[in-house]
Amino acid sequence: MKPYLDKTIMTTPLNGLKVLDFSTLLPGPFASLYLADLGAEVIHVESATRPDLIRLLPPYANGQATAHSYLNRNKQSVTLDLKDKTSIELIRQKISEFDIVVEQFRPGVMKRLGLDYAVLAELNPRLIYCSITGYGQDGPYRDRAGHDINYLAVAGIAGHSGREKDGPPPLGIQVADIAGGSLHAVIGILTAVIERQQSGLGQYIDISMTDCVATLNSMAASAALAGQTPQMPEQEHLNGGTYYDYYQTKDGRYLSVGSLEPQFMQGLAQVLDLPVLLEKGASFDSDDRKQVKQAIQAKILRRTWAEWSNTFAALDICVEPVLRLDEALNSPLAQARKWIVQVPVAADLKKTEPQLACPIKFSRSQARYTFSGQSLGEGNWPESSQ
Repeated sequence: MKPYLDKTIMTTPLNGLKVLDFSTLLPGPFASLYLADLGAEVIHVESATRPDLIRLLPPYANGQATAHSYLNRNKQSVTLDLKDKTSIELIRQKISEFDIVVEQFRPGVMKRLGLDYAVLAELNPRLIYCSITGYGQDGPYRDRAGHDINYLAVAGIAGHSGREKDGPPPLGIQVADIAGGSLHAVIGILTAVIERQQSGLGQYIDISMTDCVATLNSMAASAALAGQTPQMPEQEHLNGGTYYDYYQTKDGRYLSVGSLEPQFMQGLAQVLDLPVLLEKGASFDSDDRKQVKQAIQAKILRRTWAEWSNTFAALDICVEPVLRLDEALNSPLAQARKWIVQVPVAADLKKTEPQLACPIKFSRSQARYTFSGQSLGEGNWPESSQ
């Protein structure tokens, strides 16, 4: 077998990198979760008196919040008081051991603590330092508080999503936090690691969740920048303006219809017996689009979700049932692609709990699942018992 295909030579790809993570809640911890899963040693610095709110967020399993157990998988929990000079001095003494720092305080906080990039880079010139904030380190919004829903609003995404009558949709996931903050942070960090191999120096990374999520407007922004009229809900191809949409079934559930290409459109028209779809499905006239959508909805309302699911399962025309989360996590696809892993519980390694797996699959390397999130301070440095 070729060495690059030999699965007996398994590695954790980021083994050898060491991360000092000061972040809380979701964006930073999700970024460092990926780094930890892929082999980096992550030390998560927490306050002994003001615990990360993720630790308090129900529901709970095995004595801990399930979100905490997942987001802090494979990480060592160290408690330090960042307002105490002794703790600050300890961090400075140990910073030479680390490759990466991740923090998501508001701009200026780490400088006031004496732990900003300028100070730590003097002690460790190879240090890669990533700050994750809502609006970035400069600009008119640098000091503003925000949450995912605010970043989506300011980035223009909410403004062309949802329904004309109902407005922007409140999403069930944190798009700006994760796709904007976490994943762009990982890209920036690993890019800096590669660059360091050439220069021998670390650098500072400024991740604004709003900056990053704004780039997810890719197609819409390209059109807007070319002078197209600004997008409004239910006016364009992907935001409900065409038959690319969700449709309610007889029993109140939904199907997703993405049959945009001609061959898929023809297949959908045949299954639904809708000549009007072939006649007007590609039309840019708003009345034609409404007529097509109404015709599709009328047809789909005639049968139940299960009936339509069975029908479309055998067809390759980009129509899929909208699954509840529990259905998705237990689906044949989830099982085949190994979405769920059993992770040893940090407090009792003989027990395991199910968690989402790292979705990145390699031909030779692999993710690791050593233990779930530790209890507060479980991994304390000997000098840092607070």
